Amino acid sequence: MGERAYAYAKACGITGKSFVGRRTAALHSVSRLSELDRLIFGPGARELPERELLPDLEKRLLKRSVDAILSIVNSYRDPPELLAVLVRVYEYNDLKEALSMIPPPENALARRPVFVDLGRFGRVRFNQWPNARAMLKQTEFEFLLEEDGRVRREYEGLPLDTVLDRHYYKKLWQSIRRLKKSDRQSAEDICTEEISLRNCAWVLRLRTYYGMIGEEVKRHLVVLEEQPHLSRDALEALDLPLDSRGEWERWRRVRFLNPEVPHSRRTFPGAGIWNADPRYFQNAAAKHLYKLALRSFRKKPSSVDAAFCFIKLKQFEEDLVTSNAEGLDMGMAGRDVSGILETEV
Repeated sequence: MGERAYAYAKACGITGKSFVGRRTAALHSVSRLSELDRLIFGPGARELPERELLPDLEKRLLKRSVDAILSIVNSYRDPPELLAVLVRVYEYNDLKEALSMIPPPENALARRPVFVDLGRFGRVRFNQWPNARAMLKQTEFEFLLEEDGRVRREYEGLPLDTVLDRHYYKKLWQSIRRLKKSDRQSAEDICTEEISLRNCAWVLRLRTYYGMIGEEVKRHLVVLEEQPHLSRDALEALDLPLDSRGEWERWRRVRFLNPEVPHSRRTFPGAGIWNADPRYFQNAAAKHLYKLALRSFRKKPSSVDAAFCFIKLKQFEEDLVTSNAEGLDMGMAGRDVSGILETEV
C-alpha cells in the first residue's frame, strides 16, 4: 500500500502539470511551433528554425510521455503485469515500423529508425535492427520469423500489423483479468470500449479510404476469443451506407459519427451531402476514452486502476500535443487544431 500511495501521489503531481482537463485550453492560444515548444518545455525549448523543429519536437514529446509513465511504473518494486503491458505498447508500435523496414530500403542505414528505450520492460533487441532473427530470437515474437530467419509478411492469413494488434490486446486483456476485481474495474471498462471503438474506426477507415468490403475488412479487426462481442458493433457497420446518416441512427455507436450539416449552414449546392468521416469518429472515440480515464483516475487512489488511468491520460496528452504540433506545422491556428481534436461527445 505504501508504494501504491507513493505512485499515486507522484501521478497526481505529474497530471497537475500535464495538458489534460482544463489545462488543454492553454493550447488554444498557440500559433507557432516555437510557442508550443516553449509552452511544453519552458527553458528546455529548442532554438531551431521552424522547418527543423517539428521532428525534433515530436521526439521530445514522445520521450516526455514515456519518461513520465516509466517514473510511475518504476515506483513499484514488482510492477503489476497490466502496467508493464501498457508500457510495452510503444514496443509494439516500434516493432511494426522495424519489421516494415526489413530489408532496409536504399540509404535506410543513413536514417536508422529511432526506437523507444523502455528499460527493463523492453523485450525486442532493437539494437540488432535490421537483423530480424537477432531482434526476435527467444522473445514472444519469434513466431513472426520464417525458418530461414526472414520476417513473415502474413501470419495465419493476417497482415502483420493486425497480428501484433491482436497479440497486444490479448496480453492486455489477460493481464486485466488476472487482477482482483477491486483493482481492475475501470481498466476493464476502458479496455473493452477501446477495442470496440478501435474496430469501428477501422471499418470506417478501410471502407472509406480503401474501398474494402466484407471479409477483407474483418481481417483487420481485433478479435479476442474471450470477448467476441467486442467486434459486434464493427461488424454491424460493415454494410451501412457511407453516404446516408439516417441509416446509422439505430447503430450503437452513432453518437461518434460526424453530424449532418444543417440547411441553414449549407453554403453551396451539394454542401449538405453527408459522408461518414473516419477522422471525426476516431477523434470523438479518443475524447470519450480520455473522459473515462479522467473520471476514473481519482476514484480509487490505491488501486492498479489509478495507475492504468494515469498512463492512458499521458498517452492521450501525447497524441493531443503531437497532433497540435503537426497542425501548426501545416499553418493552422492553435484554436482550430484543438477544435478538430477536442470533438465534443
